[in-house]
Amino acid sequence: MLGQVFERFVEKSPISVMVRAALERVLSADRLDLWYRRTAQKPYTRARLFSTVYDLMSQVVFGVQPSVRAAYRAHAADVGTSLISVYNKLSGLETPTSAELVRSSARELAPRIAHMDGERAPWLAGSRVKIIDGNCLPASAHRIQELREAEGRALPGKALVVSEPAQGLVT
Repeated sequence: MLGQVFERFVEKSPISVMVRAALERVLSADRLDLWYRRTAQKPYTRARLFSTVYDLMSQVVFGVQPSVRAAYRAHAADVGTSLISVYNKLSGLETPTSAELVRSSARELAPRIAHMDGERAPWLAGSRVKIIDGNCLPASAHRIQELREAEGRALPGKALVVSEPAQGLVT
């Protein structure tokens, strides 16, 4: 599922292979679809599975494709439904469902990070530090010219994000 995102790192960085294996286990298509059926308040999976939409959207978020439309065109044969259906699925995703995907992924990954001694030194000894950040970007918002080519671009939407720097996870 994440092949295009990490493929460029596999040959030159063994740690990328380990990260890829962990992410593919936690975010495998079967697990995502099962998780979606259990979590969504109104799950609908008749023609397009959650994992398919997740895969298309992840290509946009990671900068592999510039848009959902481009990701769809690159994988139309694998998607098995129309672009309109993909957009309908995306617009029908409930906010609590998206939030729970982040939380459950963090719950799955945290023990793996700890097992590999991947936790960072705490910022404040004896305390669990969390960082909260957010944005509200309308689709019409334009980025300043200097940041338009940056890889870590924000997508339109609203987000309130809590991260835990010791684990390096968004929780």
